[in-house]
Amino acid sequence: MATTAELFEEPFVADEYIERLVWRTPGGGSRGGSEAFDPKRLLEEFVNHIQELQIMDERIQRKVEKLEQQCQKEAKEFAKKVQELQKSNQVAFQHFQELDEHISYVATKVCHLGDQLEGVNTPRQRAVEAQKLMKYFNEFLDGELKSDVFTNSEKIKEAADIIQKLHLIAQELPFDRFSEVKSKIASKYHDLECQLIQEFTSAQRRGEISRMREVAAVLLHFKGYSHCVDVYIKQCQEGAYLRNDIFEDAAILCQRVNKQVGDIFSNPETVLAKLIQNVFEIKLQSFVKDQLEECRKSDAEQYLKNLYDLYTRTTNLSSKLMEFNLGTDKQTFLSKLIKSIFISYLENYIEVETGYLKSRSAMILQRYYDSKNHQKRSIGTGGIQDLKERIRQRTNLPLGPSIDTHGETFLSQEVVVNLLQETKQAFERCHRLSDPSDLPRNAFRIFTILVEFLCIEHIDYALETGLAGIPSSDSRNANLYFLDVVQQANTIFHLFDKQFNDHLMPLISSSPKLSECLQKKKEIIEQMEMKLDTGIDRTLNCMIGQMKHILAAEQKKTDFKPEDENNVLIQYTNACVKVCAYVRKQVEKIKNSMDGKNVDTVLMELGVRFHRLIYEHLQQYSYSCMGGMLAICDVAEYRKCAKDFKIPLVLQLFDTLHALCNLLVVAPDNLKQVCSGEQLANLDKNILHSFVQLRADYRSARLARHFS
Repeated sequence: MATTAELFEEPFVADEYIERLVWRTPGGGSRGGSEAFDPKRLLEEFVNHIQELQIMDERIQRKVEKLEQQCQKEAKEFAKKVQELQKSNQVAFQHFQELDEHISYVATKVCHLGDQLEGVNTPRQRAVEAQKLMKYFNEFLDGELKSDVFTNSEKIKEAADIIQKLHLIAQELPFDRFSEVKSKIASKYHDLECQLIQEFTSAQRRGEISRMREVAAVLLHFKGYSHCVDVYIKQCQEGAYLRNDIFEDAAILCQRVNKQVGDIFSNPETVLAKLIQNVFEIKLQSFVKDQLEECRKSDAEQYLKNLYDLYTRTTNLSSKLMEFNLGTDKQTFLSKLIKSIFISYLENYIEVETGYLKSRSAMILQRYYDSKNHQKRSIGTGGIQDLKERIRQRTNLPLGPSIDTHGETFLSQEVVVNLLQETKQAFERCHRLSDPSDLPRNAFRIFTILVEFLCIEHIDYALETGLAGIPSSDSRNANLYFLDVVQQANTIFHLFDKQFNDHLMPLISSSPKLSECLQKKKEIIEQMEMKLDTGIDRTLNCMIGQMKHILAAEQKKTDFKPEDENNVLIQYTNACVKVCAYVRKQVEKIKNSMDGKNVDTVLMELGVRFHRLIYEHLQQYSYSCMGGMLAICDVAEYRKCAKDFKIPLVLQLFDTLHALCNLLVVAPDNLKQVCSGEQLANLDKNILHSFVQLRADYRSARLARHFS
């Protein structure tokens, strides 16, 4: 058995267990071992070992059964013990309940006894107190105050309590019988009240918070309690306004009082609110009045600046005071205080604002025109002017005499910046000083003034003057300044549009005035664009007129039909050189004067007119073979100039014109082939014929036969 037990190892593995048993059995090893393998002996050993294991199993089973029986026995004993403990606990709980009920019963008896004692003691105390009051009342009745409480200054608190009660009693007594004693009590009441207030004042000057709190608690039941608060508020402000900034001083004062008022008074929020009301209605109102009244009638600009500054600083102070406990509705309380200060100034604010803005804007414009030594001419209005405008739009004719502006556009960015700055400040003041319900309407009034002086009196006037300064299309050596007007007008209107979006829109975005402002802005834009379009169109006509003058003056018939065909030394004609130089100059000016798609639109229009001019110009001459080559060279130079436009349509027109000019020099036998080429195939035959007719040899039978 011992040997069998030794074979068991932890953890138990059956294969290893059998392996160990085999190796320990003689003859149970492998065939290659020192001892021959004996299967019978190994079988015998297995049988014996199985018997040993069975015996061991039986022994262990008996031991397990014994332990189970023992465990069951102990479990029964433990359960019995737990039941006994539960019974004991239940008994203890019942005893505890009985004790609790007994204690409650005793407590009820004690409370009842206390109530009975109090019911007996309270009348007795009242009787004692009434007796004392009767004693003190008799002293007043006799006219001689002997009690120590009235003669000892250190007992002023007790005296105040007594006199306050006597004062209440005296008010109930008939006047005819007790007039004298009532007068004495009232006199003593007043004296004690004055003494308490004086004591409070002295304690405040000494900085004794605890004494101030005691005296304030006594005065709370006196009529003069409010006077005590007034004294406190008055003394708090002594030496508080030493800086130049009264608003900062007021904020610091309120912060300091807020920290100590709760340690002195039982109603600190009321006292602090009264202090703030005193600061607003006396100090701030007086300061605001001094600052505004002196310039209200004499200097509107300074008045508006001061009003905006003072109102802003007052509202900022109000925001700081919102941190304090001032009662239930402190927002309304502070708003009423601000309104009480500024109401007389805000009622007519917008009238002052618009009046000042009009006069200031008019002065800025007049100062500018004076600096130019220019007297503004009146721009007519009404039926005749409207009729002229419609005729000009439809016919593009200059109505009225041309005005020489000497290159002056009568537009100034400095003037515009000044006008916009004044309006910006007006919008800011309007936002701050207007009632929310009046804000959109007031902002619209300011906007209309901006439109009147900036858009109409300045920009529109400059456009009208610029239109009047555009010479007729047949003028020689005309100076074209209208493009400078266009450039400056575009820049100015961008500034105007930016202010509209940045400063006006936030004020009217949620009101019906938004659509009204947008409509007014749209009308102004359309009106200006119409005049700009008219001026640009007339300017382009002038440019074409200048080119006509150059061509008429410089182009000679002999250029394209030289007397000596073999002695032509020039690459292109002098007229072509001067026209190209003029065109390049005007193209550069247009690019500098406009932006965006407007540049392409105007350049395309100029390019089309330029092409038409050259086309019609070439139709006026007869071309020899060498003259045709020179014409091709001219058109090639015009085409090179057209490339500067960077407009595909214009370049295409000159490419076609260049191909047409080839008809002037091509051999008669090749005419049909050239006409059917890519660039000329889609042209009308009459156009092709018209160019062939320009050839000097057109009348020859051979050329006519080939082209027919």
